[in-house]
Amino acid sequence: MTESINVVLPDEVVMRKIYVIRGIKVTLDMDLAELYGVETKYLKRAVRRNMYRFPSDFMFELTSEELKNWRCNFGTSSRDKMGLRVPPFTFTEHGVLMLASVLNSERAVLVNIQIVRIFIRVRKMLQANNDILHKLKEFEKGLSDHDDKIRLIFEYLKQLEGTRIEEKKFHERKPIGFR
Repeated sequence: MTESINVVLPDEVVMRKIYVIRGIKVTLDMDLAELYGVETKYLKRAVRRNMYRFPSDFMFELTSEELKNWRCNFGTSSRDKMGLRVPPFTFTEHGVLMLASVLNSERAVLVNIQIVRIFIRVRKMLQANNDILHKLKEFEKGLSDHDDKIRLIFEYLKQLEGTRIEEKKFHERKPIGFR
């Protein structure tokens, strides 16, 4: 890398290109090709030549059913993602890293660095959200325990009130017998 190419992509652009498919955060081949400034067919060709570098946990191709569902999500067909005719390759975070070595261009390396940083940021945000959800569940459980204890206190208060009313009635009764 003798001459540094300054590739600055807004994080929002890259984040919009990360999807959850099969429960995994992935990026589609056409989105990566756009980010790298190459045509999708060249990216796919480079990947096919190096398939041994992309195990199933790095990259997978959408099934025809997944592709059909993908198209249905957008309603119409156009030049963008909505008009997919061939199932795309989907790359996980590790697949994106491996893609840099396959494409072997300075732009690909710089874009990959940014994409991986965003994947990491998304993972941290998800982890933070999971931590918050866990704490909320613990808090909710604590509240339900408190609810049970508060109900018990009210039951005791009702019993005490009932006892107090009975005592009051006892003392207010008409005396019988000799005075």
